[in-house]
Amino acid sequence: MNPVCIVFDLDDTLYLERDYVWSGFRALEPWAKINLGVEEFCVRAWKLFRRGERGHIFDSILESAGIQQDRNTIQAMVNLYRGHTPDIQLTADAADCLQDLRGQVHLALVSDGPEQSQRNKIKALGLEGSFEAVVLTSALGSEYAKPHLKGFLEVQKYFGPAVQEYTYVADNPTKDFIGPRSLGWKTIRVRRDEGLYSHLEADKSATADLEILDLSPLMKTIVRGG
Repeated sequence: MNPVCIVFDLDDTLYLERDYVWSGFRALEPWAKINLGVEEFCVRAWKLFRRGERGHIFDSILESAGIQQDRNTIQAMVNLYRGHTPDIQLTADAADCLQDLRGQVHLALVSDGPEQSQRNKIKALGLEGSFEAVVLTSALGSEYAKPHLKGFLEVQKYFGPAVQEYTYVADNPTKDFIGPRSLGWKTIRVRRDEGLYSHLEADKSATADLEILDLSPLMKTIVRGG
């Protein structure tokens, strides 16, 4: 095997994060109807999400429904959302890419996000056992979320001298590439049209070495050395 490690992000890199959001809203709909009397919760939540609201969608729905907001109710909703079994799939290009790379290079994963949610996603996507190293930064501590170096250093520690070259493949230019760039890693941004951060630009110090629209060209990129 080549002494090269391709390290992937998860959300909007291997699958579409919007699909997880929709899945979570659908999972909450029966609970919201039974416990809060809120009809069409999924449609309401999705409209707010599509408008760009983040972090307060549940609060907004309760307010619009005339329901008194209390932290226990919101926390119960968050717990159900994060703990649900997601209905998500790898993008076709991601599935093909992982298949092509398997056995050719070392594979690892570094991802932010609540640990339970990320583990549920990995299982739902059929990725258990697909990576030699999986680093979920939330399991290390919230202070170690990207752009902190901790997650990337954990990967280097795992592989040791077996790997001489690392490439990080991710989607968010505001946080994903600062850490690996500082360690001398190559970086590739996947800028999917449907990605939540596809519209973002970053300053020169935080941009990736290469930008691609999906993972289809990744194998050729690795073979020819980036």
